Amino acid sequence: MSRTIVRTGTAAIAAVLLPLTAVPAASADPEPGPGPAAISPDPTALTREATAIAERAAAERQGLRTRSATTPTAADLDRAVDALIADGASGVTARVETPDLEWSGAGGVREVGKKKPVRPGDRFHVASNTKTLIATLVMQEVERGSWTLDTPANDLLPGTFPEGVTIKHLLSHTSGAPRGPEELIFDRIEDPTSWEQSIDALGQYYSEAEHLAVMRHTGWLFEPGTDFSYSNYGYVALGVMLEKETGERVEDLVRHRVLKPAGMRQSAYPTDARNRGPFLEDAAYCEGEWRPMTDLHPSVFHAAGAATSTTEDLADLNESLLTGSLVSPGTVEKMLPPIAGSADPTYGLGIYAVPDPCTPGENLYGHDGAHFGAQSISWGSPDGTRQITLGWTGRDLSGATEPPYDLALLLEPMLLATC
Repeated sequence: MSRTIVRTGTAAIAAVLLPLTAVPAASADPEPGPGPAAISPDPTALTREATAIAERAAAERQGLRTRSATTPTAADLDRAVDALIADGASGVTARVETPDLEWSGAGGVREVGKKKPVRPGDRFHVASNTKTLIATLVMQEVERGSWTLDTPANDLLPGTFPEGVTIKHLLSHTSGAPRGPEELIFDRIEDPTSWEQSIDALGQYYSEAEHLAVMRHTGWLFEPGTDFSYSNYGYVALGVMLEKETGERVEDLVRHRVLKPAGMRQSAYPTDARNRGPFLEDAAYCEGEWRPMTDLHPSVFHAAGAATSTTEDLADLNESLLTGSLVSPGTVEKMLPPIAGSADPTYGLGIYAVPDPCTPGENLYGHDGAHFGAQSISWGSPDGTRQITLGWTGRDLSGATEPPYDLALLLEPMLLATC
């Protein structure tokens, strides 16, 4: 499938945003089930599952303190990778870094239906881990004095947001913005029961202007600053703000101001659907079988989830950010705490917290990402000495309520191995 890439400037974005009649009618949230509804699963489900695993690991480690606490070894982690693949995951690449252990492992296949095995250095779609990249760029602009966290969003993109929405609200998912991008995707599908049309829609190009137009005209959920609701549209808006402020494309800003300084040599912010080099391709379970999804267009998410990376590079990102190499230590301190008044007790500014199993009362920080057929986690200790990063494929889009495999088989021993 070949797609033409069209970049939309801020003038074109304004032209789409201002006329109410120019915006296609936004679809209501669909009911879960097969077809297009299933390509829009809950974006916070992975966070809840992974946080619950971290809480169990912390409780287990605390319980072992009164007995003999055994830290998983590299061999244990190798077996855990095999166990997750045996349980149903398509492909896995994982990494643990501590002062006493540097381990990387991989299992399964790069693409379902083919035989090439996953290698530890394979790249994958990191989805919402992109938000940490964007939040870093935004905080760099705050440090430069271009904006403040309280800068009204309409000062930067006039007429786009309800009154009262600030940069801080967008970063912390407390703006009340709708989730996205399901309204855009559903508008490209004629037959709501067709998987082929649904998957084809994921390979099409979507402009930032379309994202922002639908965001503006889909019902907002609450008054800014009064609740928490995860919004991809909000981060697309932040990406457009960065482009307008700097005069540079987001992919160039990400490359020059985050990836290069962090040493993330295998990472990218792609603008087309081609996955170059060794890549862990998305795999989705639908219509009773696993199928590859190899032509997903990054414009479905833009600044909310377009990036690709490796486990080693994600670890480098966390270490560089948390230790003050990308923004100042004072800025890091502003990013980590959960936002006062938010219904989410863990989410800060483009980063969230989970319990640290090694130190009672302390946290690991990072993000996760849920693409249509790939998922990822990247967490690290505030001092940068301990990192766990994980990318895997095989996501159930059938609407089933039970997960196809148990993520804890690998994630829990990885957490305990950092102690």
